[in-house]
Amino acid sequence: MITYPAPAKLNLFLQITGQRDDGYHELQTVFQFITLQDDITFTPRQDDQIVRATQWSDVTAEDDLAIRAAQLLADHCGIQRGIAIGIEKRIPMGAGLGGGSSDAATVLCALNQIWELGLGADELSTLGLSLGADVPVFVRGHAAWAEGIGEFLTPLEPAEDNYLLVVPPVHVSTADVFRHPALTRNSTPIRISDFLEGTAFNSLETVVRKVYPDIDHCMKWLEKYGEPRLTGTGAGVFIKAESASTARKITEITPKQWQSFVVKGLNTSPLSEQIEID
Repeated sequence: MITYPAPAKLNLFLQITGQRDDGYHELQTVFQFITLQDDITFTPRQDDQIVRATQWSDVTAEDDLAIRAAQLLADHCGIQRGIAIGIEKRIPMGAGLGGGSSDAATVLCALNQIWELGLGADELSTLGLSLGADVPVFVRGHAAWAEGIGEFLTPLEPAEDNYLLVVPPVHVSTADVFRHPALTRNSTPIRISDFLEGTAFNSLETVVRKVYPDIDHCMKWLEKYGEPRLTGTGAGVFIKAESASTARKITEITPKQWQSFVVKGLNTSPLSEQIEID
């Protein structure tokens, strides 16, 4: 049995700049990994079956991105070797933290190594993109400025700050947010230099706060301690903290119905430190 990490991410900024004819939205965002992660274990089997070693009541095997990633890679390379995949799930679902995409990327990268396939980052990223727009950044393993639907990546070195991350018990539907009539879909594009000089916002926040009052309440509560920002389209809200100890003090008084995490930004994924992919 071999274990590999699947880190969560934050969107340090996010805006929608257009909508394509196929319905997908063009965006600009900055991805940064954080020190919150799932752990994924791989156990070879004697047969050719790809199976889950852990079960999730709210995610079927057919919808499990980790299993789908393994099957996709096996089909792509003509592999007929069984594997059992277990996930120690720490990243909240529906929180905009990229947990499912990260799990899929870790499966692609890990099985590429375990099965000795020799695929490069470009090919693995292309495969991953068919599973989700966030998967390529997890495959490549470096914080990045992203455009297109999230697949055009430019490596970036934002400050690796300490954050307090708070997640209300709400599962945000990304599809519903992107379909909402009040969503701004034609924001003026900004430059990387604008972000580095301090531009930081999430243009989906207005819609999410309107549709999900619990998230609005969470953001208002956090305003006492910093400038709260939404990550992705999920329920996760984060503020920059002066230190990890400062963030921990806030968690002690955070309402108990909310999950809270003290995390640090990472520009290099812990997965890429364990698996080197050219």
